[in-house]
Amino acid sequence: MTDKVGVTGTSQEQTATHSVSPSLNPFAGSDPSISEISTVERAMNTSIEHGLSTAEAQKRLEKFGPNALASKPKDPAWKRFLAQFQDPLVYLLLAATVISFIAWIIERSTNPAGAEPLPFDCIVIVLILIVNAVLGYIQENRAEAAVEALAQMATPQTTVLRDGRVSTIATADVVPGDVLILGEGDTVSADGRLFAAASLRIAEASLTGESLPVAKKIATLDSVKSLGDRTNMVFNGTSITQGTGRAIVTATGMDTQVGKIADMLSQADEEATPLEKEMDNVSRILGIAVVAIAVVVLAALWLLEGFTSIEDVIESLLLAVSLAVAAVPEGLATILTVVLALGVQRMAKHNAIVKKLSSVETLGSASVICSDKTGTLTRNEMTVETVITPSGEVKLTGTGYAPHGVLVNIDGSEVSAASSLRGEVVKALAAGSLANNAELRQSQSGDDKGQWEIVGDPTEASVLVAARKIHAMENYQGIERVAEIPFTSERKMQTVIARDTSDADAMTAFAKGAPDVLLSHCSYIEVNGQIRELTDEDRSNILSQVERLSSQAYRTLGQAYRPLNVIRLADIEGIEHDSQGQVHDISEQDDVIERQFIWLGMVGIIDPPRTEVRDSIAEAHRAGIRTIMITGDHPLTAARIASDLGIIDEELAQRTGRRALTGDQLDAMSDDEFNQAVTEVSVYARVAPEHKLRIVNALQSQGNIVAMTGDGVNDAPAVKSADIGVAMGITGTEVTKESAKMILADDNFSTIVAAVQEGRVIFDNIRKFLRYLLSSNVGEVFTVFFGVVLAGALGISDPSSTGVTVPLLATQLLWINLLTDAAPALAMGVDGQTDDVMGRAPRKMSDRVIDRAMWMDIAFIGIVMAAVTLIGIDLYLPGGLVTDDAIHGLTHAQALTEARTMGFTILVFAQLFNALASRSATQSAFKGLFSNMWLWGAIALSIVLQLAVIYIPVLNTAFGTTPLDPHQWLEAMGLAAAVLVLSEIYKLIVRVFTNREK
Repeated sequence: MTDKVGVTGTSQEQTATHSVSPSLNPFAGSDPSISEISTVERAMNTSIEHGLSTAEAQKRLEKFGPNALASKPKDPAWKRFLAQFQDPLVYLLLAATVISFIAWIIERSTNPAGAEPLPFDCIVIVLILIVNAVLGYIQENRAEAAVEALAQMATPQTTVLRDGRVSTIATADVVPGDVLILGEGDTVSADGRLFAAASLRIAEASLTGESLPVAKKIATLDSVKSLGDRTNMVFNGTSITQGTGRAIVTATGMDTQVGKIADMLSQADEEATPLEKEMDNVSRILGIAVVAIAVVVLAALWLLEGFTSIEDVIESLLLAVSLAVAAVPEGLATILTVVLALGVQRMAKHNAIVKKLSSVETLGSASVICSDKTGTLTRNEMTVETVITPSGEVKLTGTGYAPHGVLVNIDGSEVSAASSLRGEVVKALAAGSLANNAELRQSQSGDDKGQWEIVGDPTEASVLVAARKIHAMENYQGIERVAEIPFTSERKMQTVIARDTSDADAMTAFAKGAPDVLLSHCSYIEVNGQIRELTDEDRSNILSQVERLSSQAYRTLGQAYRPLNVIRLADIEGIEHDSQGQVHDISEQDDVIERQFIWLGMVGIIDPPRTEVRDSIAEAHRAGIRTIMITGDHPLTAARIASDLGIIDEELAQRTGRRALTGDQLDAMSDDEFNQAVTEVSVYARVAPEHKLRIVNALQSQGNIVAMTGDGVNDAPAVKSADIGVAMGITGTEVTKESAKMILADDNFSTIVAAVQEGRVIFDNIRKFLRYLLSSNVGEVFTVFFGVVLAGALGISDPSSTGVTVPLLATQLLWINLLTDAAPALAMGVDGQTDDVMGRAPRKMSDRVIDRAMWMDIAFIGIVMAAVTLIGIDLYLPGGLVTDDAIHGLTHAQALTEARTMGFTILVFAQLFNALASRSATQSAFKGLFSNMWLWGAIALSIVLQLAVIYIPVLNTAFGTTPLDPHQWLEAMGLAAAVLVLSEIYKLIVRVFTNREK
């Protein structure tokens, strides 16, 4: 269904073939606004009457390329795959692989009979690296696919003149020389020179920051003007709010003004996120620790025993490999990628598209959210809430563009259908609907089928919706438009002359506009159906009501009418016309028409806040996140909406005497005053792009992690400068989406808060698996380190032989990492919310992902893990601390295999118990013990695989293990469980001290 005011006509263009030779774009580097349209037409080899031919357009498309902003060339698949290896942890493992391979070659040359037929250690490590790289590559591709899916949600279309006919083509197929057909609601798809315009107004805020639509004319400019003053030009990415026009395309793609800004933005370097920095730091610490420990151990062996043969060197190098394998959590990079990618997918389901995986953690750390007002905090659906007529004031229920609502009195009671007040409201809304160029309709296709939508100016459309709610147009079905005196920023009013087809002898002029302006054209007022002269008292009362509504942040619009008792326009007294009765341009004769109007009333219009946003802002405040509104709207409107949503700290505003600041006020401040204002004021109105950027920079200098929303090109610098730039998926320009790290598919502030919560959960999960992985790997390092240093005391080394003997084999350590690092850590990475993540303050920029308390926790668990493992080994070795010189009559080599199997098994199960303990740094592992069934599944899988290594003969040979008896399992489980028991005691102590401090 469609509600449309005015007469629309379709002119049938004559089919013609216009062939022109391809040429380079003559206006690629100049300004066509100062050239006559005939000059532009010739230069572009086109025709304003017929446009380009299809064949010529295809040639130009091949020459100039698609009409789209250029994006960074996508790296080839092989390059993106190799990038997975660019990590310090990977470098360590590659170094260990090289050392192991050299040791294998040396051993093959000196002891061929005793050497392994293949370098199994090298092969296993390389396979693990390849598996990690494949997983990382797959997950990053999935994240990229989510962003690409958003871009392909809809293919933009453009109306052009081709072969003399009006055609609709893909926006990407528009070429220089095309003739654009422009109408209300269209988005301009390229830069062009206007040659026809009728009441054409274009919203260029996305490009220039100008809040009001710009009136366009076809006259040639006398000199080069700034972008906002090129009134005979249209620009890519802007939108038409009123009128119609035609333009010759002079620039497409990256040659447009939007493209030039996009090109400048592409030169800026992006800073690494806090998570990326922290992971680099962890990798660096691990690398230094591994090298330091290896050097210390090797130096100790050289000083205590000396290297007397090549075998000693080989054994020492293998020890270094073992330490490297034990220290490096090979799956860390992959697990981090998978956890972030899964988080990205969950966010995408809730309309938050994250472009870069590591940005998830930054979002979870946000301490300030700077948000635009329109469409993000509000519905971006102008709504008539109040109507004031000469007899009184009423309210209209319902928000948005769906025409559902009722007329109620101030006390909330419904207005009687027979009341004179209702009749006045009906007449006022009808006049406002007739003097209107907007369109209200229901979508006929897509996911939004059946949803109400508008075409044209939202303020005008709000009057159509209000009239539809109370059926105000039922008595005006026979009205047809005859002429129009359009709205301009100078006139601030619009008049439409219409004829009632049922009464051909009369015409009526309907007008709407700024109440104070419209009132100056009125001589009469209609009260209770009676028309009388408008008195000074009437004028004073109306203007005071306008002031009252404005103070309440309403946008006001007055309505009036004037009967014209004539059959033809030429019959109106004072109208200029020729001898045949042809009226001269009626829009130039407003002084004759727009007088002696009858005042009907006015409406109060507001863009209502989203109903869910207030709760989201309250939740953000509870999480210690400050919300700041930055808008180009009026300060009163901004403050009213901000107050309704709970953005303004009323106590602070009362103390400082400032509820909102404007761009002019910010300009008048010194740097110190500005920084102080940013800490106190949360609403900024009538601001320019440079103000937004300055606010973001000031907040960041104060130690905040800032999320900044934006939709227009002018928002792009601030969005890119913010720690987490957020672009609007519906209203956002392509340039802003390119600059942002996250895109809101629904343009809703509540989605940002939900994404922050998800980001915090993900960050908690990252800390969980980091605590688990690092404590487990530290346990392995301590096991190898102390196993070597105390080898003689523990009975690990054989007194009758020479050389170095390690407590666990390199392949066993690698198996432990593969077995316990991958599945359990990944399960913890997708853990649900175990704590009230929104009940704590955001993480500061100076806070580390792995802080001092976490390092202490890691070291404690690592020491316990190493202790129980070495105790288990010692129990089964002759010459140990608690054993005799002989055990079960086994040789030292057999006993060492059995002891290693015990230590191997204890370390595996100690890490599985550690997985349960690591879900929280303070909460007991038994709280919500079975809430994460993925973790239990991972533990079960690890147990099954460990049993296979112990009981399958082939794997016994590969990993140097031997089957265990039931009593050995009891001993192993008892020692391994000590990790969980001691962890619970440690957490209890932490909770007690934490509560005391509180």
